[in-house]
Amino acid sequence: MQFFEPNIHMLSRTTDDYENLAVAGVIGVVEPAFWQGQPRTQIGTFIDYFDSLVGWERFRASQFGIRHYCTMGLNPKEANNLSLAKEVMKLLPDYLAKEGVVAVGEIGYDDINDLEERFFAEQLELAKAFALPVLVHTPHREKIEGTRRTLDLIKEVGVNPETVVVDHLNEVTIELVTDTGCWRGHSVYPKTKMSEGRMVDLLKKYGTDKVMVNSAADWGVSDPLKVPKVGTAMLEAGFSGDEVEKVLFNNPINFFAQSGRISIDEVTRPLIDQSQLYQDNSALRGQTPLIEKGSL
Repeated sequence: MQFFEPNIHMLSRTTDDYENLAVAGVIGVVEPAFWQGQPRTQIGTFIDYFDSLVGWERFRASQFGIRHYCTMGLNPKEANNLSLAKEVMKLLPDYLAKEGVVAVGEIGYDDINDLEERFFAEQLELAKAFALPVLVHTPHREKIEGTRRTLDLIKEVGVNPETVVVDHLNEVTIELVTDTGCWRGHSVYPKTKMSEGRMVDLLKKYGTDKVMVNSAADWGVSDPLKVPKVGTAMLEAGFSGDEVEKVLFNNPINFFAQSGRISIDEVTRPLIDQSQLYQDNSALRGQTPLIEKGSL
């Protein structure tokens, strides 16, 4: 069975994670622009980070048989540094035009304040200008208020809700989104946010249309294999293989396909050629390269 991971921060993970994802059947990932765990203090750090998402990380994934896409945006935690945030906003149009960038995101609220709302709205306008879908981060605190303000702002800016996924939803916030036209996103964590069992219960209650499941794995306590594990839980709960494929492969690709930069037909496992280099660098550290030949 094949899987697609629509929200994972692989720059924070090791090559072992890529190998394990490939073994578990994950053949494609979307890596949203994120924050690094401590505040960035200058614009150059954003430039280097954004470059790595469209460059090195895309290459590194391919070395283990995984197609890598990304989203670009100013994370709400970093929207509260006004001068730096304004500089990032000047950068974003150039990056939103690049190959492999399939959405604007993660954007949204963290502290749910006016400054975050300003840059949230500006990035929604960028999504409209570039005809890109939007990946929205709902806050860890005050989730109901943050989700409601998110939906109000989407309507106010005039973004087509069909092009928006509202992520990190749980049992408390899901019904705020179900009748809006937006897609529903759920992050499955080892101990917080959402478990495999709870995710299966939500799928039973709310169905398999316009829903995406991700691990949101990053530098913190998280598990990059949560999408395949949800697939196993779905099968054990009586869902069919076709339903698993719909939720954990077709749905996320079809959502991001609204960018015109990804499609179901395109997302196949690439042949591995670890003899390739990226700017004279290899991920192998001297190990014998694997080179697959022929067709998969």
